[in-house]
Amino acid sequence: MSLLEVNDLHTSFFTDAGEVKAVNGVSFSLEKGKVLGIVGESGSGKSVTAYSVMQILAGAGKIVSGSVKLNGQELVGAGEKVMKDVRGNRISIIFQDPMTSLNPTYTIGRQLMEGILLHTGRTKKQAWDRAVEMLKLVNVNEPEKRMKQYPYEFSGGMRQRVMIAMALACEPDILIADEPTTALDVTIQAQILELMKNLQEELGMAIIMITHDLGVVAQMCDEIIVMYAGSVCEQGTAEDIFYSPCHEYTKGLLRSIPTTSNDGERLQPITGTPIDLLNMPKGCPFAPRCDNAMKICLRERAQRKNIDGGHYAACWINERDGKVKGGEGSE
Repeated sequence: MSLLEVNDLHTSFFTDAGEVKAVNGVSFSLEKGKVLGIVGESGSGKSVTAYSVMQILAGAGKIVSGSVKLNGQELVGAGEKVMKDVRGNRISIIFQDPMTSLNPTYTIGRQLMEGILLHTGRTKKQAWDRAVEMLKLVNVNEPEKRMKQYPYEFSGGMRQRVMIAMALACEPDILIADEPTTALDVTIQAQILELMKNLQEELGMAIIMITHDLGVVAQMCDEIIVMYAGSVCEQGTAEDIFYSPCHEYTKGLLRSIPTTSNDGERLQPITGTPIDLLNMPKGCPFAPRCDNAMKICLRERAQRKNIDGGHYAACWINERDGKVKGGEGSE
């Protein structure tokens, strides 16, 4: 049994302008000790998927339908009491911006100890010791001194290390990292990713890595989900996605990556703008931006099909080119 199973998840935001279908039928599973990457441009539904799993949506947001199971326990509709035990204890999250995720009026120590005291039976002294231990684990120097300092006294990279320490303090089964290297320079990004990789191997936890940076998922992830307009357009191993992409959006993302082999050539960006989620088309949401769109792409949305083994994609071009593997796994 998978550690986390998400099945046909639909999440919408109900606004004055109408219903925004931010997550539209997302399904995936996560096994213990594995790293799952969720990739896509801004507005593709990556973060909302994670927030739906943890049920920390904004007031206008609501899970419309679908299932989220943690170790076989259904979380959708389970109630706030159950979710309070899940959040921070069994599933933790590192939010996008380390500069604003910490409360500027509280010391680092107080913020680290808060979750430990809430979710465990430790005393204040034991919680202090655990917080110091976690700062050491994420390579924060002089942890006892740092416990008494405020966030403004930390650099961006150090704040991100504190956020990781906070997320891991209660030894969760799953860590969700939502754009964990945003606003950090390249050198610090590499250090944070290396730290997370080492901690994942050491602690044996599962990670959901949410990012728009394909370089990050190539380095970190066992399996990758590519999202567009709230839907999963392709899913497979890192090797599947990078060497045998089967959705035109995935191919566009890969073409737009700057590499040393460009040799002065212009990058090939994906033309057009993201789809308006208030006015979703009947067909493939990527069709208006796709250079290879066919008539059927505008009329009807392709269903997820099994390309090879655990590699799935929802693109009509695969059917035209005979790439779809028949039988089990096709929908």
